[in-house]
Amino acid sequence: MAPQTPIRVYGRKNSINVQKVLWCCAELGVPFEQINRGGEFGGTATPEYRAMNPTGRVPTIDDNGFVLWESNAIVRYLAARYGMGKLCPQDERARASADRWMDWQLVTVWRSLQPAFQNLVRTSPAQRDINAIEAALRQSTDHFTLLDAHLKDKRHVIGGAFSMGDIPLGCTAQRWFRLDIERPDLPSLAAWYRRLEERPAFQQHVDLALS
Repeated sequence: MAPQTPIRVYGRKNSINVQKVLWCCAELGVPFEQINRGGEFGGTATPEYRAMNPTGRVPTIDDNGFVLWESNAIVRYLAARYGMGKLCPQDERARASADRWMDWQLVTVWRSLQPAFQNLVRTSPAQRDINAIEAALRQSTDHFTLLDAHLKDKRHVIGGAFSMGDIPLGCTAQRWFRLDIERPDLPSLAAWYRRLEERPAFQQHVDLALS
């Protein structure tokens, strides 16, 4: 099933949360129109945008009149509606496992890494908080070490098949591998990430220069 008209995705292309949605749409082959909002583009404080998304953040989608915000919720919705049995596992336990890794990305991994990303990418050197960077990298190393151990005998986060569970973590790992930092040798994590890099949708929408 395809949408009647292209899904509108509001948000800027360099946002990690927008990239999740664009990558998901591309994996599903779902037509979409990306509309720049947020960051340098602004437009998230207007009454029209706040009527769609009262948080004033990105992304927001409009799927033929159904409006949804929060990136992981959007990925779940798109995967279930347009990729049940593919990106969204048909089996309830496999689906719950994918949900678990998506939640972990949002509340744990990205929350830990984000201060390092903000300081190293979006802050001038003179204004960087070195203590915040070091703390963020220590915490992030612990989290990626955990993920490396989980991936030791798996191609993807829920096993053999690529799923919606890989998308949020893959976007976060892209920041981890792109930052100019020292990283421990985590071979299973690196092998998983190389598999993501081979995916055309990842190459197009996620594997971009950090900004």
